Amino acid sequence: MSTLELLVFLPLLAALAVGLGAPARFTALGASVLVLLISFYCALNFSTVLEGNGSWQFASSRTLLEMPGFPKLSLAFGLDGISLVLVLLSALVLVAAVWVAPVESAIKGSSRLYYVSLLLIGGGALGAFTATDLFFLYAFHELALIPTFLMIGIFGHGEQRVRTAWTITIFLGVGSLILLVGLILAVGALDSTSFDVATLTALAKSTPIAANLQGWIFLLLFIGFGILVSLFPFHSWAAPAYAEAPTPVAMLHAGVLKKFGLYGLIRLALPLAPAGAEKWLHLVLILLLGNILYIGLVTIAQKKLDRMLGYSSVMHMGYAFLGIAAGNVVGVSGAVLLMFAHGLSIALLFGLAGWMRDRFGGLEFDKLGGIAKSLPKLGLLFGFAAFASVGLPGFANFAAEVEVFFGAFAGEDAGMSWIRWATVGALWGVVISAVYMLRAYRTIFMGPKPEKLETPSDLDWGARVPLLILLVALLAVGFAPDLLNQFIRPAVNGLFLVTAQ
Repeated sequence: MSTLELLVFLPLLAALAVGLGAPARFTALGASVLVLLISFYCALNFSTVLEGNGSWQFASSRTLLEMPGFPKLSLAFGLDGISLVLVLLSALVLVAAVWVAPVESAIKGSSRLYYVSLLLIGGGALGAFTATDLFFLYAFHELALIPTFLMIGIFGHGEQRVRTAWTITIFLGVGSLILLVGLILAVGALDSTSFDVATLTALAKSTPIAANLQGWIFLLLFIGFGILVSLFPFHSWAAPAYAEAPTPVAMLHAGVLKKFGLYGLIRLALPLAPAGAEKWLHLVLILLLGNILYIGLVTIAQKKLDRMLGYSSVMHMGYAFLGIAAGNVVGVSGAVLLMFAHGLSIALLFGLAGWMRDRFGGLEFDKLGGIAKSLPKLGLLFGFAAFASVGLPGFANFAAEVEVFFGAFAGEDAGMSWIRWATVGALWGVVISAVYMLRAYRTIFMGPKPEKLETPSDLDWGARVPLLILLVALLAVGFAPDLLNQFIRPAVNGLFLVTAQ
C-alpha cells in the first residue's frame, strides 16, 4: 500500500473497525493522529522543483476498468503543492474535530455512528484532495457528504435540525448533479481515453475545447462547485447547517469540505475551460461581491454566535473567489493559502463556540456578557481566533488576503479594470469583518455580566490542546507564509489559468 493510499484509507479502515466494535474514541483519535503524521511526512519529503499537474508526487495507480469506448478508470492518488496544503489542512482539522468530540457516554444516540461518521468525512475529504482520477475525485467528496447529512439530522442542535439536514441535502445534491453534468461534458468534449486529471489538462492545452462549449462547461462547473462553496446567491443552506451541526461536523465541513469547490475550480474549471472563465468573469466578480458585501451585512445583523460564524464563513469565500478570478500565480496562490488559513480559523471558532454552547446552553448575544474575568483562557483563545478571522497581521489569513488583493491588482494595464473595481469593493469586507467580530467579542467577553448567567470552569488542557494546534499553525504560516507558498506557487504556475482583463 502506497503512502497516499494509507493516508486515505486509514480513517476509512478505522471507521470500519469502530463499526465492528473497536473502542470508538480511542480508534478515531489514534487514526487521525496517524493521518497527521503521514501528512507531515509527505510535506517534509515533498520536492518543490517539479511543476504542474503532470508532476504528481507520492503517486500510485491501480487500473480498475479498461474497456473499448470507455475512459480508463483507475484508483489513482498523487500530490502537488495545492493538494498537499489541503491535505495538511484536512489532517489538522480532523485531529482537532475528533479531539473535541464528546466522549462516548455523553453522546445521545449511537456513539459508534458518531465517530464512524467523523472518520468517513475525514477520509472522504482526504480522498477528494489526493485523487488524480476524476471519477474518484468526485466520488470521495460524495462519500464525505453522506455522513454530514446524517450527523446534522441525528446529532444536531435545535428543533429544526432534520429540516436543515434535508435542506443541505437538496442544495448540495443539486450542486453535485450540475457539477457532474459539467464534468461529463468536459470529458466528452476532450474525447479522452482516461479520467486522469493530468491527461485531461494536457488535452485541454494541446487541443482546446471550442470556445462556445467552454463557456457552457465553465458555467456548469462554476455553478456546481459554487453551490458546494456557498456562493451567493446559493448560500442559504450554509449558516443554518453550521449552527445546527454537531461541533466536530461544523469544524470539518466549514473548515475542510467546503474547500473542495474552490479546489475543483482551480484544478479543473480553469485549466479545462480558460476561455469560458474569461467569458463569465464579470458574473464571477458580481457574485463574489455578493458574498463579501451582502453576506457581510447579513452577518452583522445576526444575534447568535453560531449563526454569525456560519455567515462569516460564507462571506470569506468571496475573497477566495477573487483570488481565483485574478487568474495569475499571486492571486490563485493567495486563494489556496486563504483556503488553508480560513479552514483553520473557522474550525477554531466553531470549536470554541461548541464548547460555549455545551456550558452555557445557548449562544444568544443578549444572554452572554462579561465572562472574560471568569474565563480568561477562553477569552484569550477566542480573541486570537477572532483576530485571525478578521485578517490581523501575524496570522495566515492576513498573508493570504494580501496575496489575493495584490494578485487582483496585478497586470500591465494602468487603468481601473473590472477586477480592480471589484477589489476596491471587496476591501470594504475587511471593515465589515472587523465590525461583526469585534462586536461579538465585546458582547460576550466584556461589559456587564447577566445576573442569571452561571460561568463554568475555564478551558482545561483537554479542551485547549486541539484548539491550540490550530492556532499554532495559523501563527506559524502567518509569520512565515513561505512554509506553504514554496509548495503552492510551483503547482499554480503549472496550471493553465485565465488572465483577467
